[in-house]
Amino acid sequence: MIHVWNRVAVCIMVGVMLASAATAQVQQHTSGKYKYTTVKNDPLGVRIYTLPNGLTVYTSVNKVEPRIQTLISVRAGSKNDPADATGLAHYLEHMVFKGTDKYGTLDFAKEKPLIDQVEQLYETYRGTRDSAQRARIYRSIDSVSGLAAKYSIASEYDKMVSALGAKGTNAHTASEETVYENDIPANQLRNWLQLEAERFRNPVLRLFHTELEAVYEEKNRTLDNDSRQSYEKLMAGLFKKHTYGTQTTIGTIEHLKNPSMKKIREYYNTYYVPNNMAIILCGDFNPDEAIAMIDETFGKYAPKPVPVFTPAVEDPITSPTVIEVFGPSAEQVRFAYRFPGVASPDVKLLTMCDMILSNSQTGLIDLNIKQKQKALNAGCSPTILKDYSYHTFSGSPRKGQKLEDVVNLLLEQIEELKKGNFDETMMKAIVTNMRIQQTKQLESNESRANALSSCFIEGRNWNDDVTFFDELAKITKQQVVDFAKKNYNTNYVVVYKRTGENKNIQKVPKPPITPVTINKDQSPFVKAMLEQLAKTDKINPKFSDFRNDIARASTNGIQIFAVRNTENDLFTLQYVWDMGTRHDKKSALAAQYMDLVGTAAMNADQLKQKFYEIGCSMDARVGNDQITIEISGINSAMNEALKLTDDVLLRAKPDDQSLKLMVEGMLKQRADARKNKGVVLNQALANYVQYGKRNPFTDIMSEQELRAITAAD
Repeated sequence: MIHVWNRVAVCIMVGVMLASAATAQVQQHTSGKYKYTTVKNDPLGVRIYTLPNGLTVYTSVNKVEPRIQTLISVRAGSKNDPADATGLAHYLEHMVFKGTDKYGTLDFAKEKPLIDQVEQLYETYRGTRDSAQRARIYRSIDSVSGLAAKYSIASEYDKMVSALGAKGTNAHTASEETVYENDIPANQLRNWLQLEAERFRNPVLRLFHTELEAVYEEKNRTLDNDSRQSYEKLMAGLFKKHTYGTQTTIGTIEHLKNPSMKKIREYYNTYYVPNNMAIILCGDFNPDEAIAMIDETFGKYAPKPVPVFTPAVEDPITSPTVIEVFGPSAEQVRFAYRFPGVASPDVKLLTMCDMILSNSQTGLIDLNIKQKQKALNAGCSPTILKDYSYHTFSGSPRKGQKLEDVVNLLLEQIEELKKGNFDETMMKAIVTNMRIQQTKQLESNESRANALSSCFIEGRNWNDDVTFFDELAKITKQQVVDFAKKNYNTNYVVVYKRTGENKNIQKVPKPPITPVTINKDQSPFVKAMLEQLAKTDKINPKFSDFRNDIARASTNGIQIFAVRNTENDLFTLQYVWDMGTRHDKKSALAAQYMDLVGTAAMNADQLKQKFYEIGCSMDARVGNDQITIEISGINSAMNEALKLTDDVLLRAKPDDQSLKLMVEGMLKQRADARKNKGVVLNQALANYVQYGKRNPFTDIMSEQELRAITAAD
């Protein structure tokens, strides 16, 4: 290690911690004609507006870069799908990208009657069971759709947001939400709002049957994905009455084969109303100006009553529900316990239990299973939803290990939790580390926006989010033990994903679709928008002056570069070597092994606990041409973290048994990777096509080399 110190560069970031929210409270404000609320001591400075039509607006200013992360969130997802038309919310998400009566069309007056005809044909198709009649109707759908497509213009929304300078343009549908995303330049807020206000005014379901092919392909991929099938079976076991388990986001095969444009329009008219939507802006803008722009564009939409969703009441789970899934991928197991939804006080205790069990460093599962390499992988994670929550445990077996053995290992850690066999001081460290993690995440506009969207979708008070960690810190060890004893028993659903043939595999048959001809012209709306975008004042770039903006030093041939972090009281420090696996394949092995060894002063468990206790972490990464050891955490603990890291680098204690288990685990992971279609396609085949038989993917240590290496090496 010492002989490469003269090639290392040290990069440091330090700064000021975000304020604690110990005394957070909601405050009312008025600016001009707009009222908004804030939460005292909120580090993000969030403003929450409600326009007269019920539209909710969240703003959080962050001037680190001249961009704004935008989200348009709708409180409607797959749980709101009609029981006879599942997948509807997801399909509508696709259609919102197709344009309106003003763009996406050459002549809507001529296009509309054809689209209406297609809609009616689909209704007839849905009600027909005779296969010959269905085939004839579908030929009519295909024919009329082709005529309608002659008036369609391809990708006009994408052209406008691209010209606007947007990136990350996307959308997603989940059980309780549909969210539309764009990251835009700070000078384009007004243009973006005008575009989005038009987009959501009157989405036209054009090119419906060709887009259906894309949705069919999505469904077929989930049917061919072992992990997705395991998840859906788990949800179905946990929720036998609630739509969380009785419906899937993409929908059933039967419903996808019999879509309804009429029901999609009804869904849009019901849920895509201002009093059921939120606009979220995080980035570089003036909130007073932004809310006025939003009012000008979205404020004109009329509110409507939104149906109240009444969640089904689930029966208690009194004994383990066992489900098996078969498929070609490696074996895996997951099981879960059901809990109340986001409004329940149980959420805080559930969160604390989860972190005591698995926090990636010092949890019971981390130290007793992963650190000791008793399973190939193991962990747990809670999912908090509006109506219910669930706590999922998962694991992968080592070679020769049964899935049932992995379950028993995880259940043993739950028993340790129930017995109180954990240090109460870890609970304080958990809150500290969760604060640090959140602070890191909220440096990103995207993370801020997602947190605010989640708050809106689930109907939470932002005040509760700001004070969450303060409330978490009040939980006692006895409360955790009592909660665990009450809630973690035989009341779980377990899904064993076994390697084998899926004899029940299904596919959505794709109907014959005649390729359509789509125009490449521009609608008058798009031409006007592009002209308007061209007139927008440009943002002048600000270039970093590397000679003055980065502090430099050197000692013993080591170059040191430093930049002060003025946003929060966190540091990131990196040791960087200009060498990697192309120089020595063992470097990647050493980096992985570092996580398993201790020193003369501390064993591996104690080392992890010490890092976690001081609010820091150490991570080693090895690429083809570079090795990076990164230390991060609270600025005040940097010196102590450095000493711990140096102790590992200079005085690591070899452990042959840990190395042997690690190598066996690596070989099992390689065998599992051969069963993973994603690895085969995106890594193995991609490298083979690009480089040939000898390529970076196969340029790794052989099994013989791995078994020959020693801990001292």
